Amino acid sequence: MRNKRFMKRLTADVQLYTAKMDAKPIVIFIDQELVGRGVIERITEDSIKVKGEYFMRGVCEFKCEGY
Repeated sequence: MRNKRFMKRLTADVQLYTAKMDAKPIVIFIDQELVGRGVIERITEDSIKVKGEYFMRGVCEFKCEGY
C-alpha cells in the first residue's frame, strides 16, 4: 500500500497538466521552504499560477500527493 503522505515532485509538463486537470492540490517549495499551496490555475513555459500568484519553474519545486 502506498504511503498517503508521499509527495511526488512534479517535473514533467504532463505531470503538471494532469494535476491541473484533476484539480489536485499541490505544494510549492523554494530551497525546502514551503512558499505556497493550492490548485494550479495556469501553466506557462516559465511559471505556474496558484491562488493568483506566479511561481517560477526554474526556482520552485512543485509536489503533489499520489502522482
